[in-house]
Amino acid sequence: MIIGIIGGSGLDNPETSETLVSDSVQKSDKKISGILKDYKEIEVETPYGKPSSPIASGKISNVEVYIINRHGRKHEITPTHVNNRANIFALAKLGCKYILATSAVGSLKEEIKPGDFVIADQLIDFTKQRKTSFYDDFKEKIEHISLADPFSENLRKRLIESCIELGYKYHKKGTTITIEGPRFSTRAESNLFRSWNADVIGMTTAPEAALAREADVEYAVVCMSTDYDCWKQGEEDVTIEIVFERMKENAERVKKLIIKVIENISKWDEKKKDLQIIKESIRTIPNFPKRGIMFRDITTLMKNPDVMKKVINIFVERYKDKEIDVVAGIESRGFIFAAILSEKLNAKFVPVRKPGKLPAAIEREEYSLEYGKDAVEIHKDAISPGENVLLIDDLIATSGTMAAAVNLVQRLGGNIEECAVIIELEDLEGRKKLEEKRIKLFSLVKFKESEV
Repeated sequence: MIIGIIGGSGLDNPETSETLVSDSVQKSDKKISGILKDYKEIEVETPYGKPSSPIASGKISNVEVYIINRHGRKHEITPTHVNNRANIFALAKLGCKYILATSAVGSLKEEIKPGDFVIADQLIDFTKQRKTSFYDDFKEKIEHISLADPFSENLRKRLIESCIELGYKYHKKGTTITIEGPRFSTRAESNLFRSWNADVIGMTTAPEAALAREADVEYAVVCMSTDYDCWKQGEEDVTIEIVFERMKENAERVKKLIIKVIENISKWDEKKKDLQIIKESIRTIPNFPKRGIMFRDITTLMKNPDVMKKVINIFVERYKDKEIDVVAGIESRGFIFAAILSEKLNAKFVPVRKPGKLPAAIEREEYSLEYGKDAVEIHKDAISPGENVLLIDDLIATSGTMAAAVNLVQRLGGNIEECAVIIELEDLEGRKKLEEKRIKLFSLVKFKESEV
């Protein structure tokens, strides 16, 4: 895994040219010394010219990273003249699959205070002079990318969870508008952008997001509010001195956030690989038990100890810090995973069975099938009122069995913490039906109905 970082006013101090890189090399601050290991600088040639700065390479938390200073090492490049095409192309050429960007922004909303982080989910491009595509013509192919959701949702999640872990004030959504610069807005423009429901304003993000999408690189930005632009009465209008001073105050937090995000991306990337291994271990048998059915057979998963361990570890990691009193498994393959998890989570194991299998007093819940009805049962004394229950099965299709089991648990007074499955057949909308009952579903892998 290789991660690119594009730092603007958030990762350098324009007055001293101290950057995330130079801090770690010069060890000028004990708190941040040693951030970048195995440091070296490289030059990358691109069809679009040179990137904004020599590219610093090294490792953060044992993850290979490449860092570009968006405005140059001495902050000499204006926003309009940043060579975004060369920057993005160079990082993609170096093998970066993820790009994290930082951007100083002005706040257009009262609730976004100077010092807050905004994890943008939308953008408005109000630039007029930027190169926002690698395609100057369509001679080789016609290319129109979709930018409906301009930022990587996976990277946004990693940024949000990192802010939570570090205790930083953040906003999990926001629309950032990119203006040309280098001048700041007029008061009329600032109020116009507010009327467009923009949340923050900056000068750099939009071209990077579009180019990263064309390069098939996941991209996300953390916007760091430094001021209220010029719309807010009673607040000093934005100046470059205010921006630099706020960023100087924020520098340490930004660096800690980048480090934490990289750690979390690394964990997520490993998990993604594990989930792919899990999915590939599941055998698909066409036309079973009848023609037209693609049967997902987990016996091939269960006979592989390494894959079973990955499944259990993911479940344990998800639920180990939650107060789970009961792990209930649905007959029959749900028993296997629920029994193992109950031991790992130090919780009770309870079976939810098909009719006629339980000897003591029972609760019964019927549910509809395509033709006819079926039912599940649970012992009346299996769950005590107020206990938190994790409900496990191997697969969810239409959710008939799972929903019936949920009803049984709730009838006994149990609280459903979550329903968890190995396989979700997403075309059959079982998740939607559970969510209508306000029940959360967690699945490891998803299959479309026709997927081989």
